Amino acid sequence: MVVAGGGDHGGGAGNCCMKCWQHNRNHYYHQHHYNHNSNSSGNSNTASGGGGGGGRVVAAGFVFCLVCFVINGLIAVLYGWLILTPPVSLNERKGLPWLGCQEDNEGSWAIGVFFGQSPFSLKPIETTEIWRNESAAWPVANPVITCASASDSGFPSNFVADPFLYVQGDVFYLFYETKNSFTMQGDIGVAKSIDKGATWQQLGIALDEEWHLSYPYVFNYLGQIYMMPESSQKGELRLYRVTNFPLEWELDQVIMKKPLIDSFIIDHNGEYWLSGSEHSSFGATNGQLEIWYSSSPLGPWKPHKKNPIYNTYRSFGARNGGRPFRYNGNLYRIGQDCGETYGRRVRIFKVEVLSRVDYKEVEVPFPFEESSKGRNAWNGARYHHLDVQQLKSGEWVGVMDGDRVPSGDSVHRFLLGCASVAAVSGLILFLGVLLGAVNCIIPLNWCADYSGKRSDTLIAWERANVFSSKLRRVFSRLNRVPSFLRSWIKPNTFAGRSVLTLIFALGVALSCTGVTFIYGGSGAEEPYSWKGQFSQFTLLTMTYDARLWNLKMFVNHYSRCASVKEILVVWNKGIPPKVSDLNSAVPVRIRVEDLNSLNNRFKVDPLIKTRAVLELDDDIMMPCDDIERGFMLWRQHPDRIVGFYPRYVDGSRLEYSGEKYARKNKGYNMILTGAAFMDSQVAFERYWSEQARPGREVVDKYFNCEDVLMNFLYANASLTKTVEYVRPAWAIDTSKLSSAAISRDTNVHYKIRSECLRKFSDMYGSMSGRRWEFDSRKDRWDV
Repeated sequence: MVVAGGGDHGGGAGNCCMKCWQHNRNHYYHQHHYNHNSNSSGNSNTASGGGGGGGRVVAAGFVFCLVCFVINGLIAVLYGWLILTPPVSLNERKGLPWLGCQEDNEGSWAIGVFFGQSPFSLKPIETTEIWRNESAAWPVANPVITCASASDSGFPSNFVADPFLYVQGDVFYLFYETKNSFTMQGDIGVAKSIDKGATWQQLGIALDEEWHLSYPYVFNYLGQIYMMPESSQKGELRLYRVTNFPLEWELDQVIMKKPLIDSFIIDHNGEYWLSGSEHSSFGATNGQLEIWYSSSPLGPWKPHKKNPIYNTYRSFGARNGGRPFRYNGNLYRIGQDCGETYGRRVRIFKVEVLSRVDYKEVEVPFPFEESSKGRNAWNGARYHHLDVQQLKSGEWVGVMDGDRVPSGDSVHRFLLGCASVAAVSGLILFLGVLLGAVNCIIPLNWCADYSGKRSDTLIAWERANVFSSKLRRVFSRLNRVPSFLRSWIKPNTFAGRSVLTLIFALGVALSCTGVTFIYGGSGAEEPYSWKGQFSQFTLLTMTYDARLWNLKMFVNHYSRCASVKEILVVWNKGIPPKVSDLNSAVPVRIRVEDLNSLNNRFKVDPLIKTRAVLELDDDIMMPCDDIERGFMLWRQHPDRIVGFYPRYVDGSRLEYSGEKYARKNKGYNMILTGAAFMDSQVAFERYWSEQARPGREVVDKYFNCEDVLMNFLYANASLTKTVEYVRPAWAIDTSKLSSAAISRDTNVHYKIRSECLRKFSDMYGSMSGRRWEFDSRKDRWDV
């Protein structure tokens, strides 16, 4: 409770602290107790006067704190509305919007597919350039199965994890854990792919029990397919047999009455071995491993002589992390490293001895390249399960789960948000003390020399309790703080006003920080799926030596965007930087040009590995989320230019104008290619065609208008819509901070472009009749 006020009346702000200071510790209890009856009238008056003043004091202090808190809260709400509110998503699931993909404290696990010539050279599916089909404009990228793809199929899921492959010929069946969004327990889902993992058909829920299920270890024995999922919540290890593959299973037997987790069965040296960890406590589980053996996978099972094989640190990798595999005649076990967080990474162990009386293994390097994109990568925080198998072709395929946030992230963010709110409360109290609105930090009746009424029982208890007496004396000292602070910091001075301003600004910053932690999500700028799939694009920028500082900032920021595969720097003039000079999370390629020409931006480049290219000036900074929205819209319309800066060209006027003119005419027919997606094959070949040669000469003449030319070429090639607009949440033009820009003189720049419009209209036809309205799409990204 905070006691505050602003008057000199009895018990008010001016005297409340003095009453706490003027006490006699040696005679307090004695005098108060024995003079209680004789002074009851006086004390009653004092209490009455003090109580009335104290009530007003408390009310005044409470109102001050409440008003300050409301002001900070309103600022934080405005911040959250402007900054944290996500745009409407086109891939929002139909039906009830709250079904599936709810924020879960266990994480946001997803599943990816990997290929390699060995289990130790696995690369993500996007590196193999597998396409959805021959007519697709983009290659498939991980993750291939998410909570959204499961939920869209009618099985609401918060996350998918623990994938196991079952290969039949050229068909992949994937069994995995899916956390039911209603029951909040794990079920076993199954999906099917007939194109090497490029697309997956969700078949349904293969196994659903009244308890949690995960880790669906599927194997074949004597022509019969079995599944041994984790059932530790049931306290058993259960074996199921398929009756109608892949969706119908029945219980075959209970292998053992132990709460084992992440268990597998493998045939080795003529015997069958069962390995798992007993689910006792969290720490012990992740660092514990036991083994049993039998002559048949159906049992009976006998414990290994050295059980438990491990009972050590959770970072050791004792807990199983997938199906063991054989490579070059050796057996390898996959373990989980749970040191930094649950499921931080997988570790590979080579089994050197496996017998009834001994077990030895050594860790071997697993050269898996972790993403440097942090939370923007689907597996940027952890990956804890791998199933790798060799196909008939000799190629190896692996399925791995991953998560962009560590375990318990939502709770951690909530606690940080609450801590921020508590800090704001402390700053408001401090502000009240400096302004004189708060004069007593501790209520008067908690002080050592309070003269108001108290019960005889309380007084007797205080006399017998030394700690209470000491505590009340501490409270008395605390109430000296306001006067002490005001003697050092005087609000009516410049220094005092500066301190008050700093406190207010810090309170606002902490309020916004608290809102971000509580309501801002994980902080990841995730990619948007289209038809349940993800992809990647090449980011292309053109620059020269005078703008190197722009380039470094550009690469550092955009390389962390989730869907960026590679950054291509077209270097037009000067000595190019070394790639090592750039802090990038993706490969960077610098293409040095012989001639300083704006036409170089659209040069045909066979080394570009994606159809989608984002042409982006190096002086434009915008959020990765805007980039991802634009990429998703381009995948819907790969035949169009999709960008962030709209323009309108009046066919009769032919004068170049900015975005305000387009807004005034309520429509646009051009998109500046300084920030736009396009099909690199179609756009670049069109730009360097013989038809476009006169236009390229104009571009070289004026050293301008290459983006205008590209729009005319697109319009000339189609009678339908050729451009799409995406409004960015925010964008910063860093060219305003330097003189290295061709458009720094707006009047001259617009005059040159108007001349280009007239020339291009004569060459390729007019833009008359082409105008597309803002806010015409359902996604409302074009408002």
